[in-house]
Amino acid sequence: MAELSTIVADLRSESDDLDALVAELPAQRWAEATPAPGWTIAHQIAHLYWTDRVSLIAITDPDGFQQLLTEAWQNPTGFVDDGADELAALPPEELLDAWRQTRGALHDALLTVPDGQKLPWFGPPMSAASMATARTMETWAHGLDVADALGVSRTPTARLRSVAHLGVRARDYAYLVNQLTPPAEPFYVELTGPGGEVWTWGDPDAAQRVTGSALDFCMLVTRRRNPAELDVVAVGDDAQQWLTIAQAFAGPPGQGR
Repeated sequence: MAELSTIVADLRSESDDLDALVAELPAQRWAEATPAPGWTIAHQIAHLYWTDRVSLIAITDPDGFQQLLTEAWQNPTGFVDDGADELAALPPEELLDAWRQTRGALHDALLTVPDGQKLPWFGPPMSAASMATARTMETWAHGLDVADALGVSRTPTARLRSVAHLGVRARDYAYLVNQLTPPAEPFYVELTGPGGEVWTWGDPDAAQRVTGSALDFCMLVTRRRNPAELDVVAVGDDAQQWLTIAQAFAGPPGQGR
């Protein structure tokens, strides 16, 4: 994994790129539907604002985060979506300003977390680098939803490496969340980045292999595109099965695209 400062810089840039997509939108366009069922552009930004705010609380107010955990257990399937629904009702200018202030505070706070310290979360505690990586993944994925709603194509960047890394690291989790036993055999993943660079994970001699476009792999593990449409190839039965369930995010996989 890259240095924390690099990951946080990528998170800032990813957030700024999405900000630029919505900053000049007329208020009525924030109510346009995105590919996520029931979610408008406002919901996408509201969800990022909500999660950035909760992440900031995990760093700066552990007791406050424990209270959030208690509330989440009272409504485990609707807690996050309820937060997005509530915040999406804000006037777009107010919502965007709140997200800007909160994400900026989060990015700064992440850089203050001491090496080795674990931050509380809804799943296992995580390092600051892992939290920043997860925020980059989610910002990119929800940004893709917004771009799809607006009918625009974003230029892929080397920041995709963080998204891909999380997808690879979450291999066993994807099996477990689907009530399957993770394979004992290691995988090798080789992806081609936007600039032609090659990113690899695992043992090059592994029989179970996944290769292809880093952009398409990121779309696959965030479940933003139909796997059949993507330039991602698996060799080996286990690797082929993984591509049908792979995900880079926590929680149930949802219906995908």
